[in-house]
Amino acid sequence: MSSVVSRIPAAASEDALLHFNRLLAFETDCWDVHFALSNKRQDFVLIDVRSEILFAQGHIDQAVNIPHKRINAETLAPYPIDTLFVVYCAGPHCNGTEKGAIKLAELNRPVKKMIGGVTGWIDEGFVLVRA
Repeated sequence: MSSVVSRIPAAASEDALLHFNRLLAFETDCWDVHFALSNKRQDFVLIDVRSEILFAQGHIDQAVNIPHKRINAETLAPYPIDTLFVVYCAGPHCNGTEKGAIKLAELNRPVKKMIGGVTGWIDEGFVLVRA
């Protein structure tokens, strides 16, 4: 008797390899962002796409606040065209990261989503700072 998990067979290893490698081209996680920030290896701009009010209540240190509704060529003008942006919002229950990532991609800017957002950051035991 098969379980709900195995009822649909797993993908072939070569397909899984392509899928998971591709996924990492779109996403990073809280741990990797924290490691880069803590070890002065930040080669990206971390954007908190939440509102100014939520940003002020607590955000990741070194993040800039550009609410997803305000991402446009003007707000990105200070950054070189090849700047990698990593976007985050409240957490898995929020689609602000996707909205911000779409706008960045429409502007031909490199972008990754930090999965977990603020919720994931706190779950990892990392702290937020207040504005």
